[in-house]
Amino acid sequence: MLKKLFTSSVRIKILDLFFHNPGEEYYIREMTRLLDEQINSVRRELTNLKKAGVLKSKTKTRKKYYYLDPDFMLHDELKSIFLKASAKNTKLSQAISKIGNIKLLVLSGNFVETEADADLLIVGDIDKLELSHYLEAQIDYPVRFSVMSEEDFKYRLECNDQFVLSMLKNPKSIQPINKLGIL
Repeated sequence: MLKKLFTSSVRIKILDLFFHNPGEEYYIREMTRLLDEQINSVRRELTNLKKAGVLKSKTKTRKKYYYLDPDFMLHDELKSIFLKASAKNTKLSQAISKIGNIKLLVLSGNFVETEADADLLIVGDIDKLELSHYLEAQIDYPVRFSVMSEEDFKYRLECNDQFVLSMLKNPKSIQPINKLGIL
């Protein structure tokens, strides 16, 4: 999907690296090893991204380090795109959908690097014990999740339940499964 939006696969790899490791700084040779790409390709794309304002650079210990510019006007939108396209989140949502009949899945909290009351909101019919075992086996940190029936979810929406609204209205939350047509 991202290859259709971004013409350079090296640029996609660089942006993916930065958006999945916010606050990190990398120098060129380090990125060539991490991304398994040629140094000239990495250098060219870093220059393009710096000219566009997505990245900034600084020199320390005789190396030029690159990092995301959090003030770039499309920073949040690009971050959202890369997190939504993340293979990790896609794999997680596919696996969870196989555990039960999911009507709505909201990824928040640790999955999208934001503050939230829960990491997962699941609406539908799912075996909580099986879900818990799956999450413990696949995720290397505790995952806070909430499961509710479709009826309970709709009732909470009508009552303007703060937990449900905060999960849905968080701009960083991702809804990989949404059979209810919410937002």
